[in-house]
Amino acid sequence: MTEELKNSPIEDFDWEAYEKGETTGEKSREELTKTYDESLNTVKDKEVIEGTIIALNKREAVVNIGYKSDGIIPMSEFRYNPDIKVGDTVEVFIENQEDAKGQLILSHRKARASRSWERVNQALENDEIIKGYIKCRTKGGMIVDVFGIEAFLPGSQIDVKPIRDYDIFVGKTMEFKVVKINQEYKNVVVSHKALIEAELEQQKREIIAKLEKGQVLEGTVKNITSYGVFIDLGGVDGLIHITDLSWGRVSHPEEVVELDQKLNVVILDFDDEKKRIALGLKQLQPHPWDALDANLKVGDKVKGRVVVMADYGAFVEIAPGVEGLIHVSEMSWSQHLRSAQDFLKVGDEIEAVILTLDREERKMSLGLKQLKKDPWEDIEIKYPVGSQHTARVRNFTNFGVFVEIEEGVDGLIHISDLSWTKKIKHPSEFTQIGADIQVVVLEIDKDNRRLSLGHKQLEENPWDVFETIFTNGSVHEGTIIEMLDKGAVVALPYGVEGFATPKHLVKEDGTQAKVDEKLPFKVIEFNKDSKRIILSHSRIFEDEARAEKAEARKAKHQERRKEETPLISTPIEKTTLGDIEALAALKEKLSK
Repeated sequence: MTEELKNSPIEDFDWEAYEKGETTGEKSREELTKTYDESLNTVKDKEVIEGTIIALNKREAVVNIGYKSDGIIPMSEFRYNPDIKVGDTVEVFIENQEDAKGQLILSHRKARASRSWERVNQALENDEIIKGYIKCRTKGGMIVDVFGIEAFLPGSQIDVKPIRDYDIFVGKTMEFKVVKINQEYKNVVVSHKALIEAELEQQKREIIAKLEKGQVLEGTVKNITSYGVFIDLGGVDGLIHITDLSWGRVSHPEEVVELDQKLNVVILDFDDEKKRIALGLKQLQPHPWDALDANLKVGDKVKGRVVVMADYGAFVEIAPGVEGLIHVSEMSWSQHLRSAQDFLKVGDEIEAVILTLDREERKMSLGLKQLKKDPWEDIEIKYPVGSQHTARVRNFTNFGVFVEIEEGVDGLIHISDLSWTKKIKHPSEFTQIGADIQVVVLEIDKDNRRLSLGHKQLEENPWDVFETIFTNGSVHEGTIIEMLDKGAVVALPYGVEGFATPKHLVKEDGTQAKVDEKLPFKVIEFNKDSKRIILSHSRIFEDEARAEKAEARKAKHQERRKEETPLISTPIEKTTLGDIEALAALKEKLSK
C-alpha cells in the first residue's frame, strides 16, 4: 500500500452524520474498520522492517513503524551509536505485534543480528568504516559490539601508540575497520589503528621530507625499552638508542628520561623508505673529553666509580663520559693469573693512577698497584739470601712448588729441596695448595722477579751423619714399602730410604721378598752426593756362605801344611820384663 493511499481523505464521508454523532453514516462500522486497517502497515511477527524514531529518553526510544501502535526499544540497544536522534530511520525486529498489554514489542539488536554476518562480510569486502561499541576487556584486547556481533579488538590495534590503560576505552563507541573474518568459527577481528595509520603515513611522509641531519626538534617520550627511547615528533616516531642518551654509561633508559617527558633531540640519521629516524640526546651536550682538565697528566691520581667489569679488567668512570681501563695486570703486583672480579666490583668508588692518556683517541689506562710500593725494589733487604719466611702454596708443577711470600713476591721450591730423606715424585705428596710452608731464601733473581727457595734447608743435612752409619758392608733392618719394575724401595732407620734390585731381593729359601716384609739388608753402595743407598738382602747369606767356604779352605790348607812341615826343636827363650811392658802398651793402644 502506497503512502499516498494511506493518507488520502475519504471522498464520500458523511460529515453531517458525523456532527450528529452518527459515525457509521451510510457505511457500517465493519467497513470503517476495514478502511482504517487498510490505511496501516501490514506487519508479521519475526519480520525485520524499518521504523522511525519519534521520541527518545535515557532509557528507551519510541519507534513508529506505521502500525496502529508504536514500539519501545531500550536505549542499551543503541549503545554502538551515541549520535542517534529523533527522526532517524532504524531497522527493527518484530518480536510480537501485541503482548498482554497490547504493546508492540520491537528489538533493534535482533534486527541488526539477523543481517549482521552479511553486513560484516560486506564491510570487509568494501573496506568500509563501521561503528562499534566497546563492551568489555578480555585477554589481549577488547570485545566490540559490531552489528550485534561480538568482535575482537586486539590491544595492538586500538591505537598507533602503546596503550597503558585499557579500561578507559570500555563503554566508548569508536569507528573500526574489519580486518579479518574466520568464516568457519564466525570470528571477527576489527581495528581502530588501521583507520589512523593511513593518515599517519601521509603525515610521516610530509615530516620526513622536511627532515635534515643535525636538525634539533622537540619531541615527547612515547615509550621506553631496555635498548632505547621512542620519541613522538608530532606524527612520526624516532628512536634514541641507549648509547645516544648520555655520554656516561646508562644501565637502563629510565635513569635518564621518563614517559611523556618533553625534550629536545637532534636528528642523527633517517631512512626515507623504512621511515626510521635515529635521534640523539647526548649530542646536544659537549663531549666530556673536551672538558677534561688540561693539567691532568700521566702519574696523577684520580678518583672514579667502577661502571663495567670484565675478566681482563675494569672500566672506571672518572667523569660522566670519561672512562679509563684498569687492566687486571695493573691491579696487583702479584704475577698470578687472576680475574678482575677478584679485586673490584661494579659500583666501587676507587682511587687510581693514570698510566697512559691519549686525548685525541679519548683513551686512558689506569693502575691500582701503583698506589703501593713495588716489593721488588728492596727485595735484597727484605728477603736476603739465607733468611727464613712463611709462604703460601699457590701452585704445583712436576718439578716444584710455586709459593707467594707476600703479594707480588713469588718463589719456587724445587722438588729436590723439599726433603733431605724422602723420595718425592710430585709436590702434592708433600704439601697442598693454600697451605703455609716454611722456606729459606736460596737465590734472588730480581730481573725475572723470582726467588729460589728451599724447605729442607731449615734442617741440617742428615746425610753427613748417614755417611758414618750406613757404611759399605754394614747390615740394617729394613722394610720393603714399594715394589717397582727395577726393584724395591726399602725404609731404613732414621727415616732414610734405600733401593734393592730384584736379584738382591732373593731370600735364602729362593723366594722373592714382598711389600711390607721386614728383612736385614746389607749396604753395598752409599752415595752422599746423589743421596742414594743401594742394599742387598741376598748378599748377607751369600757372604756368610762364602766366608764359611773360605774358612774351610783355610783350615784344610793349614792342615796340609802341618803335615808337610818337619818337627824342628828350637830353644825356648825366657820372657823378659821389657817384653811384658811392650805387650801391655800394645794392648792399650789396640783397645783405644
